[in-house]
Amino acid sequence: MMRMNEKIGGVGAAPGLRRLLAMDPDFRAVLRRAGPLPWRTRPRGFPGLLQAIVGQQISNQAAGAIWRRVAPLAALGPEAFAALPDAVLGEAGLSRGKIAAGRALAEVFAARALSAEALEAMADEAAVAALVALPGIGRWTAEVYLLFAHERADVFPAGDLALAASAADLKGLPARPGERALREMALAWQPHRALAARLLWHHWRHVTGRPAMDDLPAA
Repeated sequence: MMRMNEKIGGVGAAPGLRRLLAMDPDFRAVLRRAGPLPWRTRPRGFPGLLQAIVGQQISNQAAGAIWRRVAPLAALGPEAFAALPDAVLGEAGLSRGKIAAGRALAEVFAARALSAEALEAMADEAAVAALVALPGIGRWTAEVYLLFAHERADVFPAGDLALAASAADLKGLPARPGERALREMALAWQPHRALAARLLWHHWRHVTGRPAMDDLPAA
């Protein structure tokens, strides 16, 4: 049986993908139409969480443009980032709320009150709880981070609007499901809900022609 914090990635995703396709053949259509599933990852720890914060409530295009400016600042490390003036962070494209959230996150990591290693050792729900306790981080941000940075196998960001729209399109639903309904739908994909999320995003990028944040070219 898969552990709650078991990871998947690269070639290691293939057995889980085969099982998921057997559980829900609708996902086979995604691969037929959109091609092989790209395997996207993000850095762990402070930079990966900051990238998730940047992507909150804005389009992938906007998030990608901002992240290209913020990434060099994140690379300085949490201590240096926390010391940057608000004006510098604002010029990089961060809103007032995201500046506050990013600074609070940097201070937590600089003080070693939380680390990528500590999160790695936690089960999924414990890791989500530890992250949502931080200012400016909700469940969506926590789940997106765990899915892409820690490659958790059974994390599903049900609050993601693109996932809801993709599920409605793929399943022929009359309307986009709400977060609770989508989370309940995803129970059928356990213990491979992260793969299901990746396939749904893959499907939606194909349907809409919109790139993922990580697909956008450097400036």
